[in-house]
Amino acid sequence: MDTQALAQRFTEVLADLQLECIGVEFSPSQGQSTLRVYIDTEGREVTLDDCEAASRELSALLDVEDPIPGHYVLEVSSPGIDRPLFTAGQFAKVAGQEVKVLLKAPLEGRRRLRGKVVSVEGAQIGLEAEGKVFQFEHDAVESARIVPDWAALGYVPQPKPGGRKPSKKKESN
Repeated sequence: MDTQALAQRFTEVLADLQLECIGVEFSPSQGQSTLRVYIDTEGREVTLDDCEAASRELSALLDVEDPIPGHYVLEVSSPGIDRPLFTAGQFAKVAGQEVKVLLKAPLEGRRRLRGKVVSVEGAQIGLEAEGKVFQFEHDAVESARIVPDWAALGYVPQPKPGGRKPSKKKESN
């Protein structure tokens, strides 16, 4: 199944709702497969109402066109704080940010990379990790996600004012 073509088709259907399909993940399973669709909006956060409306539209499309054989569950989600990256263009939008990448095949002995996106030229991505720059084509990416900057988001615990101070131990002779 071509998930990129499916994402493009979903974007066409969701345009009337002012929603964009940024990517699709399909997780096959013997019992029940999952089709996860990530949606986004311009200028605001995705709401539960957005997800419900998108789910109704996509369910109707999938019932009519039936592009996926077998039984599966449709999940519609916002990209979340650790946004997945599905295209080279999405990598370009997060240039300078830290990402985690899983490659389809090892590059210099590594399939997992974590580093800063330093360049995107066409489909060629440059990722600075471990003091060097890894270059790879977007087609080599199995999955990728932004690494949230918890401090910038204000989620790093701060010491409480007036909290306990470390006690000084008395030396005994």
